Amino acid sequence: MERRKIRNPWIGKEGYNCFGCAPTNEYGVKMEFYEEGDKVVCQWKPRAEYQGWIDTLHGGIQAVLLDEICAWAVMRQLQRAGVTSKMETRYKRSIKTTEDWIRLEAKVTEVKRNLAVVNASIYNKVGELCTEAQCLYFTFPPEKARLEMGFERCDLEDKV
Repeated sequence: MERRKIRNPWIGKEGYNCFGCAPTNEYGVKMEFYEEGDKVVCQWKPRAEYQGWIDTLHGGIQAVLLDEICAWAVMRQLQRAGVTSKMETRYKRSIKTTEDWIRLEAKVTEVKRNLAVVNASIYNKVGELCTEAQCLYFTFPPEKARLEMGFERCDLEDKV
């Protein structure tokens, strides 16, 4: 399936230092996102500094990863910005910090006025479902997103 990188609309914005997606945040998780069919996806490398138990990815970091990909699904699929209003997370299988990579997927599944429901999942490198979440996302009107967040659009880069 064709996969295309999503351009980060925040690059170059003054004060941008997101823990989830800023490439220059030395403490952040530095996620990058791609569009693959009707999903937003991310391949991410767990690191030892994000462990809870020995060699196990902390549940809070997993929640960060899921929250972030949900936001990017809203930005890309709906071309809107906003904030997470509610998040329900289910941990099904532990994720090792020694994994070469994990895969995250997210998709907007429902929209009602300014609320979007986004389903997201984390899979280990052999394709086993490890963690899943459903986020309720409050989206801002386009004018507010532009004025208060500097959000215009979330476009794709050239083919990867």
